[in-house]
Amino acid sequence: MTPEIVDQVIRAVSRFRISTVDITGGAPELNPSFRFLVVQARGLGARVLVRHNLTVMFEPGQADLPEFFKQHQVEVISSLPYFMEQQTDAQRGRGVFDRSIEALRHLNRVGYGVDGTGLVLDLVYNPIGAFLPPAQDAIEADFKRELMTRHGVSFNHLYTITNMPINRFHDYLQRSGNEERYMRKLADAFNPAAVDGLMCRNLVSVDWKGKLYDCDFNQMLELGVDAALPQTISDFDPELLQGRRINTGVHCFGCTAGSGSSCGGAVIKS
Repeated sequence: MTPEIVDQVIRAVSRFRISTVDITGGAPELNPSFRFLVVQARGLGARVLVRHNLTVMFEPGQADLPEFFKQHQVEVISSLPYFMEQQTDAQRGRGVFDRSIEALRHLNRVGYGVDGTGLVLDLVYNPIGAFLPPAQDAIEADFKRELMTRHGVSFNHLYTITNMPINRFHDYLQRSGNEERYMRKLADAFNPAAVDGLMCRNLVSVDWKGKLYDCDFNQMLELGVDAALPQTISDFDPELLQGRRINTGVHCFGCTAGSGSSCGGAVIKS
């Protein structure tokens, strides 16, 4: 995302009093405009969430990220495939688990994920393979117990997110011969009670070029908002986008299966 598009995002936040700015990547911290966006959005009174890539903390010039997050009261959300090394490194690569634990400890040291500080550290769990995630409350309890017992790490909440049948995971499903079975699993688990809480009902996703999407997953598929609506952040108008018809596809069954799935984890809390 260029500085020009970042400026357009900030103008939209200011003009329309946007309440939440949720910054994701890749590794959004490596964008030269990242800190400027955080500071400006917080200055406008927006709640700022960062989908923080834990291992980016060890890149040159990024060691002070925990202190920067604390200074600006950023809510940190980080993905951790599992609370054990073997499963995490199998998915992310050798050494990722150890660096992730070291990063989590640094966040804990400045107060993130620690009761009473108000500094929010949430984790995200995706199942490894063609499975639906377990009950969010149950696996959160497992993560909290094991991370504290094994590594002295604490956090606030765990979000479970269903693996979406798109891009790399879709390629895996095809290569492994699991595509039809997984799609049937999602369709059979459709839960109409999850629809009201879907992320596309209350957010708009902005890509690096400023184009608007109904959700992050549609962005990955380059499935923009309805053609009759504003298409870029420069033309953003929440009144026109409110109550819009959402562009959907078969991947949307991933967000409506079981307890539902969103950027904030399970839609239906147990």
